[in-house]
Amino acid sequence: MTATLYQRLGGAKGMTRLVDDVVAAHLSNPIVKTRFENVKDLDHLKQMACEFFSAGSGGPEAYTGKDMLATHKGMNISEQEYLAVTDDIVGAMNKNGIEEDAKKDVIAILYSLKDQIIRV
Repeated sequence: MTATLYQRLGGAKGMTRLVDDVVAAHLSNPIVKTRFENVKDLDHLKQMACEFFSAGSGGPEAYTGKDMLATHKGMNISEQEYLAVTDDIVGAMNKNGIEEDAKKDVIAILYSLKDQIIRV
């Protein structure tokens, strides 16, 4: 039986570690740090990210947040910011020893969402 992407990312504990590492990377990334420093409730953002990644990767968690277009509408996120965030996610996966096929699957998902995030 093939493991789901959720399982390959480490399940709930792995997802929480990844999200914590991603947010920490965003907060130290000069391209996007001000966007994340200005988030009023980082814990809520982390919860929504965990739910989103869980639901989208075959995990049991339901996503209760807004869709990607509604979440990013009016933020005018640039291509450079989008790539910086993607790089931070890949860096967090590397830090957590995620295997190559799982990383490729995550990158494919990220790129499938870019039209709902960049300059909307």
